[in-house]
Amino acid sequence: MTKSSKQKSFAHTLGKPLTKENVSTLQINLGRRCNLACSHCHVEAGPHRTEELSEKVLAQILEIIDHSPQIKTIDLTGGAPEMNNGFERIVEKARSKNMEVIVRSNLTIFYVVGYEHLPEYFAKQKVRVVASLPCYLKDNVDTMRGKGVFEESVDAIKQLNSLGYGKDLILDLVYNPQLPSSEEKFSLPPPQENLEKEYKKFLMKHFHISFNNLLTISNIPIGRMKSYLKRKGLLEKYISFLARHFNPKTVSGLMCKTQLSIDYDGNVYDCDFHQMEKIPALSQEGEPITLDFLLQQDNLNIIKSIPLKDYCYGCTAGCGSSCGGQIQ
Repeated sequence: MTKSSKQKSFAHTLGKPLTKENVSTLQINLGRRCNLACSHCHVEAGPHRTEELSEKVLAQILEIIDHSPQIKTIDLTGGAPEMNNGFERIVEKARSKNMEVIVRSNLTIFYVVGYEHLPEYFAKQKVRVVASLPCYLKDNVDTMRGKGVFEESVDAIKQLNSLGYGKDLILDLVYNPQLPSSEEKFSLPPPQENLEKEYKKFLMKHFHISFNNLLTISNIPIGRMKSYLKRKGLLEKYISFLARHFNPKTVSGLMCKTQLSIDYDGNVYDCDFHQMEKIPALSQEGEPITLDFLLQQDNLNIIKSIPLKDYCYGCTAGCGSSCGGQIQ
């Protein structure tokens, strides 16, 4: 990635290796098939993508879940994870081991033929639903995610609320900033607690819907976001903006320190963003790690340090950003 002469690399700014800790989360990208094609999607998923989990990789994942009591959370993503091979088998295997299961759902999947059962299935399995609602205003959501998405999302939340989500069952919503049209429009997510209060007040007042937590996530300059910034001539300026807002207090809470990210081909990464950029997790010998390798070693804690890229500024800017929202 090209940098201006004044901008320090993330590795230089951090000044030391980013070390891995004991792994407690497996984040699994089941495939790129999705019923939406959101403008900010770093995975570049969509209705015409066909990549998904193979039966071989599915069997390996199920074996790791079966024999890894250190894993506390299985985090399922895509695409729309529900549309890709192995989704329900992974959910049920993980729940049988009393692991938390997170499903990163776009909610509109409930209205696709063949997936109408999902709200009841989620409730039965007691999965935690994390759903994108990048704003509480209809026009902003439809601009980012497609016409009609806001109304379907609201109706889907009503379904989930009727099943106990937003109370005893966990429904979290995800906020992303709007895509910037100019350098003056660059922004980081506002403080999560304050924005959550605004979301809850507005959504209850206007739609009588509720949720548990709001997760604020920065736009990371990879995937469609990266392509968009390049077209606007803003990529280098956006990375410099993130670098100027680097917050060292966020580093200890980075999600990559305690998770493994697995793709549908069985390759292993330190985070979802590295997965999209094809930056593999490495063994101590510098070899890319795969599920085959993990199973041979019978050990998930074999990674010592995490590769650093300049888009890592996106996770460490301001209050920090992770798949679990604000860090600090």
